[in-house]
Amino acid sequence: MKPFLTPGAVLCALLSAVAFCSLPSAAHAQGCVAAHSPQPVISGLNPGSEVASRHFEATNLLHGLTITTGYRVYNSYRHYIGTVYQAQRQANHNAIVNHVNLFELDLNYQLTPRLSLIATVPGMDASRHGQASPLNVYHSGGIGDVTVGVQSWVFRTPTESHGNVNISAQLKLPTGINDAKGTKTSASGSKTVVPFDESIQPGDGTWGFSLATEAFHPVIWKTSAYFTGSWLFSPQDTTGVLTYRAAPGEGVISATDQYLWRGGFSRPVTGVKLLRGLALSMGGRMEGVPVRDAFGSSNGFRRPGYVISIEPGLMYARGRTTFYASGPWAMERNRKISVTDIENHTHGDAAFADYTVITGFSRSF
Repeated sequence: MKPFLTPGAVLCALLSAVAFCSLPSAAHAQGCVAAHSPQPVISGLNPGSEVASRHFEATNLLHGLTITTGYRVYNSYRHYIGTVYQAQRQANHNAIVNHVNLFELDLNYQLTPRLSLIATVPGMDASRHGQASPLNVYHSGGIGDVTVGVQSWVFRTPTESHGNVNISAQLKLPTGINDAKGTKTSASGSKTVVPFDESIQPGDGTWGFSLATEAFHPVIWKTSAYFTGSWLFSPQDTTGVLTYRAAPGEGVISATDQYLWRGGFSRPVTGVKLLRGLALSMGGRMEGVPVRDAFGSSNGFRRPGYVISIEPGLMYARGRTTFYASGPWAMERNRKISVTDIENHTHGDAAFADYTVITGFSRSF
């Protein structure tokens, strides 16, 4: 019978929140400008790499596979221009509401205790409607932009300091559905086919790449500090998908970068036998879409901005199986002015969620 993971192993597993966003990956929607993937490229919590690494050390295996399934859900409906909440949208019943379910399948194949191959297959199921518009409720779903790459621990595990640094790089493939359409019904009953808003498009259908890092180190009283950061680069200017917006320059969707930064503290629960294998974390999280991409032009329509959240989390590990969850709660939301906003002397808004629920299940073989 396989024993529980030790509290130290659980702690290290919790701290390996490998960046995903996934982000963000792929589900590259922008209705809420937060990074959208629950795992790498823009991540929630992803314990797979460290759990797999310690398992292989314990069993003296060179090769092994870790499969992780992730889920993220949120409702974005609070409209902001800059950091100013547009309360009149709720009062006038003309707010736009997005309900988004993001799914992800992550594969981690360990080549050595430090180096592994990684792949992510994201998916989306979403709806979008006006607060008082029962005629037009749009539903979208499908596969996002698949990513493949490598990740490696900088130092051979376990280290003398019980800390480590991880780096990863992934290629984003243009597999995502980015031109889903639906039927719009007018007040007179006439119907027209229109493209969905980019916030509920499962992918952006462009080539890209991501770079990510994570680090963790014990500090005091069995508590460790952790940090993760990732950036999804989308060098292509636009996706080529029409928006049919009237404002100059906003007739096509912009291919946007995404980023995520996370940091905080984590500690295993000790002294209670029934809670053996449980670890808790508390930290901060900042994710979003930049005004201008790191590479290439940034034309077309986008909703740039960021969300800063507090993020409590937990992880429970037993043997080769791990469950994790976190609940980022928004503290600051900022819909920044876009390139086309600057040119048109305006400032568009964006809808944000109050909170997000992120869960996942991981199994090493």
